[in-house]
Amino acid sequence: MKRLENRVALVTGGSQGIGEAIVLRLAEEGADVAIIFRSDSSREMSSEVKGKVEALGRRAIIVQADVGIKSSVEEMFRQTEEQLGPVDILVNNAGIAPFESFLNVTEETWDRTYNTNVKSIFLASQRAAQGMIERRYGKIINILSTASLVVTSPVIPHYQSSKAAAHMLTKGMAIELGKFNINVNGVGPSTVDTEMCRDYLADQTIYDREVEANPMKRLGTARQIGDAVVFLASEESMQINGHLLMVDGGLSVKAAQPEDHMER
Repeated sequence: MKRLENRVALVTGGSQGIGEAIVLRLAEEGADVAIIFRSDSSREMSSEVKGKVEALGRRAIIVQADVGIKSSVEEMFRQTEEQLGPVDILVNNAGIAPFESFLNVTEETWDRTYNTNVKSIFLASQRAAQGMIERRYGKIINILSTASLVVTSPVIPHYQSSKAAAHMLTKGMAIELGKFNINVNGVGPSTVDTEMCRDYLADQTIYDREVEANPMKRLGTARQIGDAVVFLASEESMQINGHLLMVDGGLSVKAAQPEDHMER
């Protein structure tokens, strides 16, 4: 029997990159999946991911939602519950990291970053917890970052602080929800070669520095993040709660060297 047989999962930002890899790994392990996307431009990609899930023999739906707006989150869950059933696994993956230095970051960028990276976790998790408490079962997994623990770049202070806030939110939810048999954990990737980082990594010098800075001398993959999510979503992790599982090759435990610090 597969580890997530007949579970229902909801993945925000599931149309591409790490989100797509998470969706496919959950489906491979037997889950039915709601794939959440935000913009019209992501609809076609979401439909392609849905097709891949169905090719694995699982059910999937796509739902357009702005996860930073409560009414949109409510509708997202309504559609998922109506078409797939109660949500057993919530993966808060939606995130953005616009490059702007502290002195140049705008209020609009700051608010948009926090809405996407922090408020969305609050809204979706609060809504998911309602049903999970009734059933005395649930898994909430937040996709965090190396930046939840250490400063990773001098040009994304809004991103780093939002991921640190999401880390503390993960811990707080774990304490409050644990007594209802709900596990709340985080997964912390370092730089992964996905659409989100494609322009950044297109500079060969930066790519080489990222690889050199990592103790494993390689970048992680989206599938590796999906593997970590599957573990935390499975029965194998029932006593793991409030934990941040770093999937970063050891980068977050390594003392930074001057050549690691890159400005762009």
